[in-house]
Amino acid sequence: MSMNLKGAVLALAAAASLAAPFAAQAALKTLDGKAPLVIAHRGASGYLPEHTLGGYELAIKMGADYIEPDLQLTKDGQLVAMHDTSLARTTNVEQVLGQRNGGYRVGDYTLAEIKTLTVNPSGGLSSTTYPGFNPSAAEPYRVPTFQEVIDFTKQQSALAGREIGIYPEVKTAGLEIETKVLDTLVANGYKTGDKVFIQSFNASSIQNINTRQTQLGYDFQLVVLGSANAIGTLGLANIAQYADGVGVSIGSAGMGESFIAAAHAANLKVHGYTFSKFDDTANAQYLEWYGYGIDGVFSNYTDKALAARTEFLAAQVPEPGTWAMFGLGIAGLAVFARRRQQAAA
Repeated sequence: MSMNLKGAVLALAAAASLAAPFAAQAALKTLDGKAPLVIAHRGASGYLPEHTLGGYELAIKMGADYIEPDLQLTKDGQLVAMHDTSLARTTNVEQVLGQRNGGYRVGDYTLAEIKTLTVNPSGGLSSTTYPGFNPSAAEPYRVPTFQEVIDFTKQQSALAGREIGIYPEVKTAGLEIETKVLDTLVANGYKTGDKVFIQSFNASSIQNINTRQTQLGYDFQLVVLGSANAIGTLGLANIAQYADGVGVSIGSAGMGESFIAAAHAANLKVHGYTFSKFDDTANAQYLEWYGYGIDGVFSNYTDKALAARTEFLAAQVPEPGTWAMFGLGIAGLAVFARRRQQAAA
């Protein structure tokens, strides 16, 4: 083969190899180069009662990558999905059970008692219904246990034909709850590499969970939560020794593109909370943060987060004109190589 022909062939091969990544999608600024995750914050909490099977199901049907159950312990040591340490804000505990020890703390009521309560809508556009949606659970707006959330997620994964991730939060520090969250995941067959994140605002809890899971031979992804300042005080390099990511308030001072880049440099993913806008400015907010390279968003409105992500990813694909020029270049190289080969023969 002549040197000219060989050069043309090599050029053609190089051009073809360059086409592959562009055909898939332009590289993203996320840590792994993949599309940012959409995490259903307390379920579809902007539309339906938070931390309920009905709310989780709507988020799943909308296409959420992960659902997020915040976890508290009942008086009899059962894990339930509940954000607050008190039952007062989101349930009818005042009318049904009344106070315990001067308040409505989750830990002062048994699971059987909590199961008599109904979770009420709270905040945003939240209601007890959503157009066109009929929840499949028998009691979609009761307080679910962690086990019920897991069972429901597995069931919905089978129906959807895709693995729906689970992102539990250890709401209070303590060996009992830390151990129960991890052991429940293990007992339900979750494995290293499955779509699981465990999160906490308490860095010590994440360290404890990391130590225990290492002893058990597991490696679930762990996330430390906090403001950009709190995370900075802990130190990104230090956090990276026992966690896989940080969950950061998007409204906190210092949180932005440079913070995300610094976290990525420490090999940490960044998930931002909370995306709660439901007006005309919501889409622009998502697009801005996706552009920063954020790895995931905690959103009260799964559909809005996904619509913005679709728009963002579409914008990363080369324009049709770019594809046309690229195609002409490939075709020209092919013709040149063929003619040189014929001349040599």
